This record gives sequence, C-alpha cells and structure tokens, in this order.
Amino acid sequence: MSTRSPLSRRSVLRGLGAAVALPFLDAMAGTASAATTAAGKALGGAASAASPTRLAWFFIPNGVNMPNWQPTATGANFELPPTLQPLKNVKDYMTVFTGLTQDAGRAHGDGPGDHARSAASFLTGAHPFKTSGSNIKLGVSVDQAIAQKMGQTTRFPSLELGLDRGDRAGNCDSGYACAYVSNISWRSETTPMPKEMNPSALFDRMFGAGDAESRKRHLKYRKSILDFVADDSKRLSTQLGKSDQQKLDEYQTSIREIEQRVERARLDEQNIPKPDMARPEGVPTDMSDHMKLMCDLLWLAWRTDMTRVSTVMVARDGSNRSYPWLGVKEGHHSVSHHGKDADKIAAIQKIDHFHMQMFAYFVEKLKSTPEGNGNMLDHTLIMMGSGIGDGDRHNHDDLPILTVGKGNGILTPGRHLKYDRNTPLCNLYLNMLDGIGVKQDRFADSTGRLAGLTV
Repeated sequence: MSTRSPLSRRSVLRGLGAAVALPFLDAMAGTASAATTAAGKALGGAASAASPTRLAWFFIPNGVNMPNWQPTATGANFELPPTLQPLKNVKDYMTVFTGLTQDAGRAHGDGPGDHARSAASFLTGAHPFKTSGSNIKLGVSVDQAIAQKMGQTTRFPSLELGLDRGDRAGNCDSGYACAYVSNISWRSETTPMPKEMNPSALFDRMFGAGDAESRKRHLKYRKSILDFVADDSKRLSTQLGKSDQQKLDEYQTSIREIEQRVERARLDEQNIPKPDMARPEGVPTDMSDHMKLMCDLLWLAWRTDMTRVSTVMVARDGSNRSYPWLGVKEGHHSVSHHGKDADKIAAIQKIDHFHMQMFAYFVEKLKSTPEGNGNMLDHTLIMMGSGIGDGDRHNHDDLPILTVGKGNGILTPGRHLKYDRNTPLCNLYLNMLDGIGVKQDRFADSTGRLAGLTV
C-alpha cells in the first residue's frame, strides 16, 4: 500500500492550475479535483481548402413526442410532420432517419439511469460504467475519433458548445456521475471534453482579447506557461504511480499539441480574421438569444475555417428547464413523463417545436452563406437528435435522428430513410467517418455502413 501523501494542485502546477488545468490524478485523492481542458489533435478535412467538409452534432435532451416527429411516407416524397415544420426552408437538405438505435443507452444489468446513458452513449456508442465517483469510464466519441486521426490544419481541433454548464462531479442520475449527463464529446474513456456556454469566452477564445497588441501579449504569456508546466510535469512524473504516470503522459501529449497550436497562432497572428460582429457580453438570459448567439459564433468559426468539427448540447440530458415564454411553466423533464396526459403532450410539442426553430435559424444561415460552388450546407453535415426516443418510455431504439446538409457528398439529402428496427446509430457514424477521410472498419457497436445514403 502506498504511503505517499496526497498531492495538491498547487504542488503540481505551482499555482498555475487556473491557467492550465490538469487531469485529476489518483495522487490528488483528498484534494479538490480539476476538470481537464486538454484538447485533441487538430482536425483536417477530406475536401479542398476552398470547401472543407464539416461535421457537427446537435443534442437535444429527454427525447421527443415521436408521433409529431416521424414522417409517414418514405423516400423523397415525405411531408414534414408538425415538429419538423420549422425546417421547411431546408427540406431539400434534410434527411430523416427511422429505425436507428443506440443499444449502449439501454440498461445492461445496471438498473435505472437512462438520461445518463442517453447523453453518454450518443456519440460514443459505449455503455458508461455506473459510478457517481471520479472513476468514470466510457469511450471515445466519434467527433474526437476524427480529431485524433486528422492533421492539424485548423486553429481548433474541435469546438464543444452548450447552453448550460452542467455539473462535473457528483451523482446526477440514479448512481451515474454528472459527467455522463453533461457531456457528449469524449476525448478518451475517462476524459470528457468540457463544453463552452459563455459567448464572451468563446469569442475571446476565437479571436483573443482586445486589440492585436493584447493578443500578442496573451499568446506570449500562454506559451511561457506551457513551457513551465511541461518542465514541471516531467519533475512530477517520478513521484507518481503507474496509472498516474499514464495520465500525466497523456496530459504532456496534450500540452505539446497545445504548444503547436499556440505557435501556429503566433505565426498566424497577423492573419487572424477580423470578426464582422461586435464582441458579445456575458450569457444572455433569454434562451433563444443565447442559442442564436452561440450558433452565430459557430458559423463564424466555420466561416473562417477555425474548426471543422463541433458538438452542441442544447441542454444536459434530464434537464428540467422550464419554457415560460412558450407557456410551459413545468420543467422539460417533468412534462416528458406525460403518461399520455394531453396537456403535457402539448407542452412537449411546444418545446420540440422551439428546438427545431432554433436549429432552423442556424441551418438557414448556413444555406444563405455562399461558399465555393455552392453554400455552406453543401459542404457541411449536421446531425440533430436525442439518445432517447419517447421521453415517457425512456426507450433507446427508433431514435429521433435527422441530418441537414450534404457534407461534400456524404449523402443525398431530401429523403426519409427507414431502416430495420435496432439498426445501430453507429452505422451512420461509419458513413460520416468515411466522408471526412477517417476510414475505420468499425466504430463502437456498428455492424456496417448504412446503405442507400447516396443516389
């Protein structure tokens, strides 16, 4: 048994933890843990620089009212059901999927916790290890699988955005850790990618604070911190056990990757695109304003090719946020358990419709932005959906999944595609991985690529 005393974060980073976060180490037991902010490798694209292929995933919590989501007819002649009506202006770019399942979201002998499993498995296809402690274990999400394989061709390997911060510690769903319900993007089986929900922080991350001279000072300071922490990490490694040494090695790899991006930023500083929008201040209290602003910033990041892969969590799964401006004063999670109550079903329908309105705002903006020989939707593929089908049933089969965009030919849109029940959602991820140039024989529980995506 080890007799080492617990290490504090101050001893680890000499007080610089606020500037460069460190993963929680076993040697820190008994001290405050820290969430990792280590980024993955930069993401490239299979398409040319003039029209890069972009992939994104939008996650909505608590499932939907499925009768108003699914079209009845299949193929190109389907009509938009009530929930999807806000997307009528991009119907030709839309693909609705029926029959896709995320089996990892189901209980595999570990009892309740569907909301945690819904979010955790959504992009990973992995079943989370049930714990409310720090020993979380899941899998690499599809977005980060791309980021780890592609070259460093953009300023940010990926952007993880959201509208609520979510807890990073504690029990959030029937014995499942809060990290599971709050994150859909995972760099490794133990490392979620924290999402940014503050538009000001995102803006400064994209463009730096202040004028060009301020950005130069910021980059120089950041580089000196990274050099210092890298040296400190080498010294610390001799004091750690094997498990912690592995974690620290992963951390040092991340530091080197950050250094490369910082150096690239130093070289590119004179060429940072000037944003054509005013710097946002704080977090809007109105959800629609917040969502639109985050979408505008993501559009700006794509427009300036700062990143080519993104995730957006509208809310953590199990969210009980109310929507009083829609006339829904009860929480989202509460009304999702409608028990066939007409008033609660009507409330869910209002929330679902609102989410589609916000999504429509973003994709219409992409459609109206010329790029290359077409518009941004021609070169982008965005998946929207939930890891739960019907919120009242908590089922993880026949999920509400749709995509908008062509992704430089990944699929032929404008159709409703129906697959056999229990077809793995990860099969679609194999098609998306192919489209961006990351060839894999299998991803999570995939059984093959989806047929019929192109005509």
